Amino acid sequence: MTYNLLTVESLSLDTVTAALARCLNVREQEVDVADEDTDQELRNWDALVFCEKATVLGDVSTSLDIYVQESVQPRPSERQLASAFARVAGTIVLFPAEEVPPSAYWLATEDGLITRARLYDSDDEEAHYVIDRVEAPVSRLPRVTVARIPEVVRELKIATPVKDVFVGHLHRMFPEETNTPGTAFWEARSSLGAWEKLVRHMESAWAPSGWCPPDLYLERLEARDELERVSEQLPGTVSALMQNALGSLDALFVELTVDDTGGLLRKELLPAEGAASAHGWWWNRRPEPLPW
Repeated sequence: MTYNLLTVESLSLDTVTAALARCLNVREQEVDVADEDTDQELRNWDALVFCEKATVLGDVSTSLDIYVQESVQPRPSERQLASAFARVAGTIVLFPAEEVPPSAYWLATEDGLITRARLYDSDDEEAHYVIDRVEAPVSRLPRVTVARIPEVVRELKIATPVKDVFVGHLHRMFPEETNTPGTAFWEARSSLGAWEKLVRHMESAWAPSGWCPPDLYLERLEARDELERVSEQLPGTVSALMQNALGSLDALFVELTVDDTGGLLRKELLPAEGAASAHGWWWNRRPEPLPW
């Protein structure tokens, strides 16, 4: 199993070796840590844990590429190893998130905090790293902006089983049109997926992000609007399938929201239009509290 960690503080080979041994419950003699100055002939190629250490520039100082043999059990997740390493080595550790943006990272501190972080690196031959933002205050990073990071919420991997079943039917009946951007079939599958992501995210109490950016919530309400429009362009059998799919999602949306005929949600999302603007019934309901 491989792990990719970055530390804010500069670490010696001995510090990394001792920390990895403690975190992975192996002897220090079974950990091989090397950097660009290490004599390759002196390395322990029978080690249980290998680590390539490199010095980097900017807001982080050390890069660690770690490989752990299968015989080491149990093997922690990257999150678990990063948190343990931060505590043992007394450092701040960053590790990549699963989301698509390359800037999406998690940050772990020695006192147990794990929070989202945004990390940029330059395109220079020798990368220069900048910790641009964190979602919780980190005392050892007083100059870093503390604010939410909206792009990671947009890229969350949210399961859409209802949409998946609908798309399966479309592929069997209209394979070419379903895969062609701009067709009514394509719009139906895309908008249904966006609507289901909103409902599922709400169902999970906005996990794992804990919130939803207002512009993303607006887009997904508008996707529900689009489903009404595109329904008229679909063959009767497909329109019926889509309405059947919407039935369960709409019911869950109602269950998870409260009446908002006073227009609080629309005032937040569409202040120029006002509360009396014409929209589907889903605009008259809102989560309580609002997730931003």
